[in-house]
Amino acid sequence: MSKRKDESYLMSFGTGGLYVNESVTVARLHCHGENWDATAARAREAGAFQVRKASSAQRSIREIVNRLRWLSDDELEVFVEGERSEQASLLWLAACRAYRFIGEFAVEVLNERFLSLRTAVTYDDFDTFLAAKAEWSPKLAALSSTTRAKLRAVLFRLMREAEILSPDDRILGSMLSRRVVALIHSGDPNELRCFPGAERQMGGDR
Repeated sequence: MSKRKDESYLMSFGTGGLYVNESVTVARLHCHGENWDATAARAREAGAFQVRKASSAQRSIREIVNRLRWLSDDELEVFVEGERSEQASLLWLAACRAYRFIGEFAVEVLNERFLSLRTAVTYDDFDTFLAAKAEWSPKLAALSSTTRAKLRAVLFRLMREAEILSPDDRILGSMLSRRVVALIHSGDPNELRCFPGAERQMGGDR
């Protein structure tokens, strides 16, 4: 992704799901120009996560902040006050930016399959994709089978909650709002490929 500063594979997304409601809560606590670490601290103090264990809340907030920091100010503005579908789309975009592996899976597996009318995606597809990437990445090759299984389950949950996949794991054609398409196009139009079939909206978005 063009906005990525670190080309290594960060694989710390193995917790929770898309966190739409919680992410909106954290984003509303963020002040323009503020360091995101300060936002995370305030979210912890405000009890943004009502869970029994403080450690679980801290991990979830850290994960949310790690994604939200990849959204621009304009994207955050739409995210906070937008419709649910826009919020889900922007969180998926943030995840693709924050995690090279997710972004590449979205483009190289989901989008390519959708364009070739092969819409079924299985856990085996994840395993095959990870194995191919691991040939060039010692970090990915070193992942344990337990970690791989956890990452796989979380990614599929993210894709379903973002409505990238149907409940039965079929790739869904993306219909992004006009505002989201405009935001992506003004930054890096290639990022539309993170959303299966979304490039068709370039000439006629909603």
